[in-house]
Amino acid sequence: MSSKLLALAGVAIAATTVSTAADARTQMRAVGSSTVYPFAKQVAERVARANPRLGAPIIESTGTGAGMKLFCAGVGERFPDVENASRRMKASEAKLCAANGVTKITEIQVGIDGISLATSKRTPLANLTPRDIYLALAKTPFGKPNRAKTWKDVNGKLPALPIRVYGPPPTSGTRDAFGELIMTAGCDSNPGMAAVKKADEGKYKAICTGMREDGAFIEAGENDNLIVQKLEANPGTVGVFGYSYLEENTNLLKGIAINGVAPSYDTISSFKYPGARPLYVYVKNAHVGAIPAIRAFVAEFTKESAFGPQGYLRQAGMIAAPNAVRARSQQAARQLAPLNFASLK
Repeated sequence: MSSKLLALAGVAIAATTVSTAADARTQMRAVGSSTVYPFAKQVAERVARANPRLGAPIIESTGTGAGMKLFCAGVGERFPDVENASRRMKASEAKLCAANGVTKITEIQVGIDGISLATSKRTPLANLTPRDIYLALAKTPFGKPNRAKTWKDVNGKLPALPIRVYGPPPTSGTRDAFGELIMTAGCDSNPGMAAVKKADEGKYKAICTGMREDGAFIEAGENDNLIVQKLEANPGTVGVFGYSYLEENTNLLKGIAINGVAPSYDTISSFKYPGARPLYVYVKNAHVGAIPAIRAFVAEFTKESAFGPQGYLRQAGMIAAPNAVRARSQQAARQLAPLNFASLK
């Protein structure tokens, strides 16, 4: 198996070394999103039980951005086969892939998630607007230094609680989606930002998505369970993570509504909730022939029964995409048609 991957990478290697490499690389390897991670782990366990000869797929939680760098680094046994992502691949990542010979990739949407803001049930914070969140967390809201110390400082109707928000690092797809869906929406509430965007796209992005570095926003790594623990131990603090982590901990935490819409299965699946976003799996097509577990993995991840009322992925908190999207995903998993890089932003 690994000799095929090594050959694809253009590596000339002795037969004895190939044998050793094959022994070291007998399983499918996926990297990427911490949001997709718990779902991918369950899918991998199903694949392993149904196909013992294929071995259990290895799933690593690296964050979407860090996973993309690993995934796009090359073709061959040293490089991952699959990337789990909590946002769509960027054009810059596709360019990196292409530069390293990763030219054929299949994109499969596996479900929907909501970027949730959550807090302890003892915290008197129940509803925020994107503007509130932006003014609380932006490093330079509307281009000026952030002086806000409490939520009341950003909106007089909110409680005078210190602003302390635990969230993902820049390598996380959740961080990217939070910036795009929530922070930028708050930034755009100022009509003057349209002129900034037109004049200087880079400056606009820095103003709209740059996060505070003075302790109000705390990067908590890729371990979303750690954020849950911190919120419970520190009432008054807020966390940013995928909806499944909120759903698993409703005995301890409550979701904070955005624009009056609370995160729930129904509001996220309908995209009424402002933080709703698609989740993806990316397949390195050059590896499919060498590692049969890849096809089994994506087939299992798109299986209709996994998303029914009693489906194991739905029970774990993954929200089913609309019927038409699921049909396209199942077709993509079967055909593994390459993604058109020109469609990416």
